[in-house]
Amino acid sequence: MQFEEFRQFREKSNDVSDQPGLTAGPTLEEQKQTPDEQMRIVHKQIDAALAQDLLDRIREAPPEFFERLIVNLLLSMGYGGSKEEAGRTLGRSGDDGVDGVIDQDALGLDRVYIQAKRYGVSNSVGAGAIRDFFGSLDRHKAAKGLFVTTSTFSVSAKETADFLSKRIVLIDGTQLAKLMIRHNVGCRIEDTLYIKKVDEEFFE
Repeated sequence: MQFEEFRQFREKSNDVSDQPGLTAGPTLEEQKQTPDEQMRIVHKQIDAALAQDLLDRIREAPPEFFERLIVNLLLSMGYGGSKEEAGRTLGRSGDDGVDGVIDQDALGLDRVYIQAKRYGVSNSVGAGAIRDFFGSLDRHKAAKGLFVTTSTFSVSAKETADFLSKRIVLIDGTQLAKLMIRHNVGCRIEDTLYIKKVDEEFFE
């Protein structure tokens, strides 16, 4: 089974041989690696390419799609008991600074409020956005919230989230992509490879 991401990675590697003074052959370090180590390294490279592809597609999609994605991801992670009705987006208008909510219990006594910012790579989330979200949580009488972005958080944004009286968890683009891959949201298993070794107990 061929992986498209791996094929693209190999093509990029092969391009090196076209440059004067450079070769595409294995380095000394690569020659020392076992086949198992090489497979694990390639697996990480495939995941990295997949993560980048996921983030690129999210940034190109409408904001409403991103909000639904975050709710679906949290449900897939087990929040709200994984029941579809436990999570919902709040729409573009009248959301009062909150994009989604997850009911942790059937009566909605314990809720997780969500803010989703679909930003480009160079546009990081600042401390002001964190303080605004804190104000929204206060208006909803909420004790905790989740702030998710496709970009990054500035140092001041992280410090602000740490010092505020309400628990605000920050998820940047890198963490978001990893969670999506881990919980099969926006991606699926294409193939499974089994690495086997000798059963020492069998030969005793």
